[in-house]
Amino acid sequence: MQGILYVSHGSRVPEATEEAKACISDVMDEVEIPLQETCFLELAEPTIEQGMASLVNQGATKISIVPVLLLSAGHYYEDIPGEIQDAKAKYPEITFSYGEPLGVQPRITDVLADRLKEAGALPQPEARILLVGRGSRKPQTKKDIKQIREHLQDRVGIRTEVGFLAACEPSFEESFESLLAEGHSQIFVVPYLWFTGILMRDLEAKVAEAREQSYNVTLCHQLGCHRIMQEALKERVYESIGRTLKNHQ
Repeated sequence: MQGILYVSHGSRVPEATEEAKACISDVMDEVEIPLQETCFLELAEPTIEQGMASLVNQGATKISIVPVLLLSAGHYYEDIPGEIQDAKAKYPEITFSYGEPLGVQPRITDVLADRLKEAGALPQPEARILLVGRGSRKPQTKKDIKQIREHLQDRVGIRTEVGFLAACEPSFEESFESLLAEGHSQIFVVPYLWFTGILMRDLEAKVAEAREQSYNVTLCHQLGCHRIMQEALKERVYESIGRTLKNHQ
């Protein structure tokens, strides 16, 4: 019997965990597979090990691991495969497959454009967008965010810069301070983050501080449970069935 294990990042912020669970639950309702569980990489439960055990106890003979991740970085290439190898040793009778993160998709740029529209962004010469990525030591992450920046700039017609929250340059702080110093009429901070959490709270604090200093700065909503995000995740679920771990090493 086929089982699906959705692996989300996890957060110390309860709202982030609940947002992830709600989004994944909506996808589960549309996936015609009998056994499905949600788990977290860190900072929340159930863990990957617990999620695996639950599926096995329910009778799963095949388990497809679906990373609820935006881009391919350390969690995808290292952490989750390590957990899968442990599970293969513990459950030699189970067949495991491993799906893909969402990756760079034009339709996700449409979600960013919707978040900007919600924030009241209009094309104007002196407005700027700061696209904020999580960051990673994997070089591909920086390339992916720059490609998304180009797509977004073309899509909305507002010059767009990039900043990273960790492990990549330029940092969010560097890019943000630079834009503030340039005196733009309006700055839209667009987080390339799926769910809320500590990083969103940090962005909220930085934007609030800038607004207190009379800068015209708006923080857009995270990607969240947008319908396009749910559709993209559902596609990854069906694509993952039949894939094996060796295809991703």
